[in-house]
Amino acid sequence: MHELLPPWPLFSAFLVSSLVLALTPGPGVLYIVTRSIVQGRRHGLLSVFGVALGNLGNALAASLGLAALFAASALAFSIVKYAGALYLVYLGIRMLGTRPAAPALAVPAPSSLNRVFRDGFVVALLNPKTTVFFAAFLPQFLSPDAPFVVQSITLGAVFVAIAALTDSAYALAAGVLAPRLRGGAGSHLGRVLGGLTFIGLGLFTALAGSRGANK
Repeated sequence: MHELLPPWPLFSAFLVSSLVLALTPGPGVLYIVTRSIVQGRRHGLLSVFGVALGNLGNALAASLGLAALFAASALAFSIVKYAGALYLVYLGIRMLGTRPAAPALAVPAPSSLNRVFRDGFVVALLNPKTTVFFAAFLPQFLSPDAPFVVQSITLGAVFVAIAALTDSAYALAAGVLAPRLRGGAGSHLGRVLGGLTFIGLGLFTALAGSRGANK
């Protein structure tokens, strides 16, 4: 496992951060919940699987790109790490300052199960922001004592699995959670938790210094 994962303190921080971010309601959760409410839980769960597969593709793309960059330059790791930290802080500040309106949920057109799965996959895979997020998020938890590409792919897969589990919970409980996701206290709390998590990750990286000191 030493070849696959960073040291336990770093990995535990990754798990906690991933869980908080996965639980934060966002466009993907809203899409999944809407499918589940309008077309049934089976459609909602298929949307979860499609989105998860698309996100995994983005995680793999980010991991391979980061590995190539780190192999080309030893300095690249620090540059990407701190650039990613700044980006995460920016995302957190923007999330905390966002006050979205609460429009009615868009009702998906009736479609086959294969179409629901394919739509979720394509929407997630073709979202460039997801790849950028992984490129900023994953380096914060990589250890120089193990191959970057192996760690990055493993952490990306773990994050996608955590997100799939929480998204499945949203789909299964859509009838209860959907009204709260349209706005109000639940939406506000989600934005606050997500924003503080992003900012905390950025500050953690800025204050931690070299990854070699994290043992």
